[in-house]
Amino acid sequence: MGFFKSTFSFVFGTGFGVYLAQNYNVPNIQKLVNTGLVIAKHLEENYRKPKKRDDEE
Repeated sequence: MGFFKSTFSFVFGTGFGVYLAQNYNVPNIQKLVNTGLVIAKHLEENYRKPKKRDDEE
């Protein structure tokens, strides 16, 4: 019985997701993630502590 319940939930969720994507302006998650990663990388490069040189010791 658990197999049918989980399968029904998966099929219902997939169908509902397709309906939402076709009828509403759903943002592209992959594009949002990529933008966030670019911003995080930019912040890390700008605010990282400078590396210590070996010849300064």
